[in-house]
Amino acid sequence: MSRLMTRQLHAYIDYPVALGLIAMPSILGLGASHPYAQLLSVVTGFAALALTLLTDHETGVLKVLPYSLHLAVDAAVGVVFIIAPFALGFAGLDAVYYWVIGATVLVVVSLHSPTPEMA
Repeated sequence: MSRLMTRQLHAYIDYPVALGLIAMPSILGLGASHPYAQLLSVVTGFAALALTLLTDHETGVLKVLPYSLHLAVDAAVGVVFIIAPFALGFAGLDAVYYWVIGATVLVVVSLHSPTPEMA
């Protein structure tokens, strides 16, 4: 089955997404409802950057982690981002940011083309 998101496309969007997770909380002024609303995204952004550098895909540098693990971590982040506003009491823009990012991550993961290691 043909899917919209390929491994190569995912590899190229990983870096801008990680940088966005680091920068957007400051740009949007997140943290009004809870200080973790800013911190969670920034920490996740740095973790995503490290994950991307270590993933065995087109833009990975050290290529020590399988791509299937990368996708599993992405899916877990999507779920955590959707749950975080409820669990941590984020409100307003803080909550909407996490719901939108979490849902987007889950959609991207669900639109993935299978790779040989995933079969």
